[in-house]
Amino acid sequence: QVQLVESGGGLVQAGDSLRLSCSYSGRLNFINYIMGWFRQAPGKEREFVASITTRGWTADYSGSVEGRFNISRDNNKNTVDLQMNSLKPEDTAKYYCTADRSLAKLRGAGPDYWGQGTQVTVSS
Repeated sequence: QVQLVESGGGLVQAGDSLRLSCSYSGRLNFINYIMGWFRQAPGKEREFVASITTRGWTADYSGSVEGRFNISRDNNKNTVDLQMNSLKPEDTAKYYCTADRSLAKLRGAGPDYWGQGTQVTVSS
């Protein structure tokens, strides 16, 4: 059984910060997996937010969040976090923690594993 559980979402005002956390567990050797964050707002397609490589040495960000968000992982604690700064109303979405062996597939067809999501709402 594979489980990814997000936490840390909430209601904030524009310009505020939030830190999302994802705890993962199960049969997978997550040290071999790319971890990523996606988000989806009502009526909109899902959107890639950020990813981080297996050892946490390289991170990728979408253009809409680069410079404001930071992804990190702790392979000893089996957690991946998303620090979100200078939040904007357009960041409002449900945020999902994901995992896949391939960065190309994670960005393309989509990750193999998903959490249930945590809601982030940013008021103006």
